[in-house]
Amino acid sequence: MALKQPEGVLPLLKPAGMTSHDCVAKLRKILKTKKVGHTGTLDPEVTGVLPVCVGRGTKIAQYMTDYPKAYEAEATIGRSTTTEDAHGDTVETEEVPGGFAADQVEKVFDSFRGVIQQVPPMFSAVKVNGKKLYQYAREGVEVERPVREAVIYDLKLLSKEKNFPGPFPSFSFSVKCSKGTYIRTLAVDMGKKLGYPAHMSKLVRVGSGPFELKDCFTFEEIESAAENGTMDELFLPIEKAIGHFESIIADEDMERKIKHGAVLPMAKGVQNNPFAVYNKKGQCLAIYKKHPEKPHLMKPEKILAVE
Repeated sequence: MALKQPEGVLPLLKPAGMTSHDCVAKLRKILKTKKVGHTGTLDPEVTGVLPVCVGRGTKIAQYMTDYPKAYEAEATIGRSTTTEDAHGDTVETEEVPGGFAADQVEKVFDSFRGVIQQVPPMFSAVKVNGKKLYQYAREGVEVERPVREAVIYDLKLLSKEKNFPGPFPSFSFSVKCSKGTYIRTLAVDMGKKLGYPAHMSKLVRVGSGPFELKDCFTFEEIESAAENGTMDELFLPIEKAIGHFESIIADEDMERKIKHGAVLPMAKGVQNNPFAVYNKKGQCLAIYKKHPEKPHLMKPEKILAVE
């Protein structure tokens, strides 16, 4: 009899030194399945929350990439780098002999809450003319980068000191932000507001949508669970990942039609698009959307139900 394949969302505590793609490749070997996909890249040296979709869970990966993210970071003022983090070569150094008062930093934070404009780092995966910026950077070519909009939902100073002494003051902060926000660039822009070069010296992703650090497992824990046959205990249900979707409940007749991918009369009162359809047991059957040509109908975008 074939072994039941694990499925759902596996919240990985990503280690430093691995790309998100490396993490997926390693999990495919551990889980012995090719149906594994991550939900938003983290730079190799960054640690933290990386929700990974497995098996049937890969069907909802596209809905998880738009999650707001939460980070804990450190900015160091007085030195800028090629990569905007601690791993790049120094570009500019300017000591801050007097350091900064926490009040000065708080005032700078006030200017970054809400909608902001960012210029992506040269060492990033943003494409310009069909080529990723980091490919230009490795060739030593500087290109004009598109200005992008990001949203800072929350920004707090974590450091408790009243003063951050020079010559290279640093401070820790937490940030909740929209998808695609570059925390490296945020640290650099904070430095500019303070009048000095700067870089991001530390970064941990502590949240991705509903998934937090406390939910996550290390590779060691995952390998141990695979050996002990307790892998199912690590997986979170698909329903947790799409809990932010508006939802409706299907009766038995409607459930049967949904499993066959039926186009159905539009559900009353639905405001958002797409939306989730659950059965009475609380299992998500499908993601539906309003029919593009026939507003009185709804059509399936993803069928999640299994026979």
